[in-house]
Amino acid sequence: MRRIKYFVLIVFLTSCGEQLMEKPKDLIPKEQMVDILKDLAVINAAKNTNISILKEHNIEPTDYIFKKYNIDSARFVESDTYYASLPSEYEAIYEEVEANLEKEKKILQEANKINDSLKAIEMEKKRSSKQQKSKKVKDSLP
Repeated sequence: MRRIKYFVLIVFLTSCGEQLMEKPKDLIPKEQMVDILKDLAVINAAKNTNISILKEHNIEPTDYIFKKYNIDSARFVESDTYYASLPSEYEAIYEEVEANLEKEKKILQEANKINDSLKAIEMEKKRSSKQQKSKKVKDSLP
């Protein structure tokens, strides 16, 4: 009975480490896969919010990404499927994608704050110059 338990335990442990899929010859490196998935997320968000701009410039989002990274759809699908067969690796990739998107979001928010501050300063200067001009104009009536 004890031997059976050990045997089942060993079989279970070795089966968990078994790969479901062989590593493709032209596997996209993890770092590049993170960049591709991040860009796909951004471009899909753009596609969902204002697709007219993409159509206006004749941009097909996925083709654009594939050209940017010099890959084709088959290579991307093979690599994505391979990483998906390794759940912990796939989760790490998506966590890194999410972290990169958060970094970019914070950078854009800071840039917007600075831009808004500069606009507010410019508006204040315009107001003060208008006030000075109105003070200089005197009434012609006594």
